[in-house]
Amino acid sequence: MDLNLLTMFAAVADTGNFRAAADRLGVTRSAVSQGIRRLEETIGQPLFQRTTRSVRLTEEGERFLETVHSPLLEIGAALETARSASGMPQGLLRVAVTSIAERFLSGPLVAEFAIAYPGITLDVTVTDEEFDIVAAGFDAGVRLGEVIEQDMVAVPLTGEQRQVAVATPRYFERHGIPQHPRDLAGHRCIGWRPSPETAPYRWEFERDGQEFDVAVEPQVTTNDMLLMIRTALADGGITFGIEETFAPYIRRGELVTVLDDWLAPFAGFYLYFPGRRSVTPKLRALIEHVRKFRMRVPPL
Repeated sequence: MDLNLLTMFAAVADTGNFRAAADRLGVTRSAVSQGIRRLEETIGQPLFQRTTRSVRLTEEGERFLETVHSPLLEIGAALETARSASGMPQGLLRVAVTSIAERFLSGPLVAEFAIAYPGITLDVTVTDEEFDIVAAGFDAGVRLGEVIEQDMVAVPLTGEQRQVAVATPRYFERHGIPQHPRDLAGHRCIGWRPSPETAPYRWEFERDGQEFDVAVEPQVTTNDMLLMIRTALADGGITFGIEETFAPYIRRGELVTVLDDWLAPFAGFYLYFPGRRSVTPKLRALIEHVRKFRMRVPPL
């Protein structure tokens, strides 16, 4: 049997869609469809239930996936190790990164990694959705430490972080400076939400060890941090986010912070990956690069 059919099967099972599996594998949809049909003929059992809207595993397909998934991962890791044994690490490295991980997304970390490891193709997906990175086919992820699952191995990317509330000096001249988080109700706010289906993020504060959040009613809400920054720079109101994101604008005086006494530091960003899987050479290269980058490059 053509073992490539097992890779196709795993991709369809992970994505639940023939076209998405084809995109992941770099082949046509028809090639995936024909490959799955050949696999089913070889096994003598239907592995998927197909409708016009979805592709779902059958009971036999579920059992087959449990049997082949771990061996496929081990085979892939063994092949990458063998290819890398005589030279530099190689292969596709997929990383899911939260949109607020400024240290990873600012450019230098990725650029220096690409220069140092020309044999690795780094595929970075910027997303704020919470999902199982292993099931989705990612090698690693970057998130705040407080939201990483317990069974993951986490490597520090930054030190402690802090959220800040910012706006332009002109905005505060016109509308006054809030002295307490409850004063935000009288201000124009620029909020963030990860997706249209979720409520805007509640702004979190702390004072004397007491944590609380404020459900501001933003006049502008978006899932794009760059739009939040641009709107704030245009005197559009007060926005809220990780301090590193706003650091260049704060240093230049284009944005100023308020309510600083109500905003405490917390655990920063981490590169994380599953501990139950052997670390491939390409992932080990990224882990070492992140460690060295953190030690060498000062905070943004």
